[in-house]
Amino acid sequence: MVIAVVSACGPVPATVVDDSATVAATSTTRAPRIVDDSGRPDITFDPCLDLPDEVMTAAGYDAEHKEFADMPMGSYTFLGCSYEGTVSVPGVLARYDLNVMAGNVSLGEELEKNGHVATTTTINGRPALLEVDPNTLDTCRFALQSDFGVVIFSRIYQKDHTGPVPQHEWCSEFESFVASVEPLLKR
Repeated sequence: MVIAVVSACGPVPATVVDDSATVAATSTTRAPRIVDDSGRPDITFDPCLDLPDEVMTAAGYDAEHKEFADMPMGSYTFLGCSYEGTVSVPGVLARYDLNVMAGNVSLGEELEKNGHVATTTTINGRPALLEVDPNTLDTCRFALQSDFGVVIFSRIYQKDHTGPVPQHEWCSEFESFVASVEPLLKR
């Protein structure tokens, strides 16, 4: 029940409005920050807004200082978010930076573009690609299929020592992080 009070030059009795039969049509889906003219689906997952700060902080990323990193390209779009790792103990605990991009390109297009460095896989049953490019040092990527296209998680190992990071360490424990946030993605 809503009570409305109207005031004019003198006191006016309150009007009672019964709204119990009225259902407000509200949407939990917000408009995408960026749309393109490609005719591709709108991106319904926004990495900076839909990955909860407390989840990202618990995973070791500085959610307080995340940065929007959008890429409108005309024929497709990516909504991005960049996180710096929060913890680094040289020689003991590495720091990883993370970029998360949601784009309205298909997983097939991503495979066509990066098939030379991609391996097909699944994350919690969702089709995905693992991309490890020897020419992009210290970086591990997972591209996950979504109903609008793909969500790409790209982690950069910020080495804490001189010399190269062995390639087998680039993706160390990254799949478990991606699997832990996969349920937050729209299918």
